[in-house]
Amino acid sequence: MEKRILGKTGLEIVCVGFGGIPIQRVDQEKVTEIVDEMERIGINFIDTARGYTVSEGFLGNALKGRRDQFILATKSMAKTYEDMKSEVETSLQNLQTDYIDLYQLHLVKDITDYKQVMSDTGAYKALVEAKEAGKIGHIGITAHSVDLMMAIVDDMPFETIQFPYNLVERQAEELFEKAHQRNIGVICMKPIAGGAIENGGLSIKFILQNKNVSLVIPGMEQTDEVYQNSLIATGNYVFTEKEKIEADKIVEELHGNFCRRCGYCAPCEVGINIPAMFIAEGYYTRYNMIGYATTYYAKQPVKASACIECGKCLPRCPYNLPIIDKMKEVAKVFGD
Repeated sequence: MEKRILGKTGLEIVCVGFGGIPIQRVDQEKVTEIVDEMERIGINFIDTARGYTVSEGFLGNALKGRRDQFILATKSMAKTYEDMKSEVETSLQNLQTDYIDLYQLHLVKDITDYKQVMSDTGAYKALVEAKEAGKIGHIGITAHSVDLMMAIVDDMPFETIQFPYNLVERQAEELFEKAHQRNIGVICMKPIAGGAIENGGLSIKFILQNKNVSLVIPGMEQTDEVYQNSLIATGNYVFTEKEKIEADKIVEELHGNFCRRCGYCAPCEVGINIPAMFIAEGYYTRYNMIGYATTYYAKQPVKASACIECGKCLPRCPYNLPIIDKMKEVAKVFGD
């Protein structure tokens, strides 16, 4: 399998890593089998998060006796110094290790969020201290807003960025180029668009064509997925004519029915966080993470059913999504 360097971290990683979100649906025995298969094949990068419920704990148990075989990354949505300091300790405990290779500020939403985490009382300060104490090796950031990341990429202190990228979501390609110029590692999440792309292997192959990308982290919950994804990491990512036709078809089919979470639809007249509605629905219907999706949806202060069908969001969406119709689908899914 092809290996790439994760930017200025200097870490040598197989270009296909492991995304830890879907293992919330399986049990400890299955997670241990998945880690067994990764060790056998040679996949060496594991990404999880504090927000992925049991994921850190399952992986901690599975990594006993072989922690040094993997580069371990996790992340937290904590915004304050005290909260992030606590989160790092919880991650170390859950993962049963005294060292995490990469700790990331998770889902920094906008410039207001960014200013908060970078302030004197913000989460970044806690990560710097954890790095100085030898508890973490490197610090990264994850986000969904390309506008935010383009605004900060030239000056931000992070060693890695994690951002959605797949056959349909290509809005970050200029960002990846800028990051590469600064030797910032690029980690691609959502490689199959949250389950919307059925041919995941084709999308992963497309992602790895981009040499500004360090690695892609598809979520895996079965050992055969580990094996199949490893076969893609060959170093040869040229599409056949048949693959080009299929890729074009996927893009055409999803172009008008897939939320990229860009946020251009805001502000909603009644305060609905429109992308959050679609995120919740995706976790529910495509990932089958019903409990997580329901909790996530319940935390939203304004639900999909509050839509007054004013239509003001429609011309703002650069992808011409039928937002009103899709909002009705979300409300139906959650019994709103």
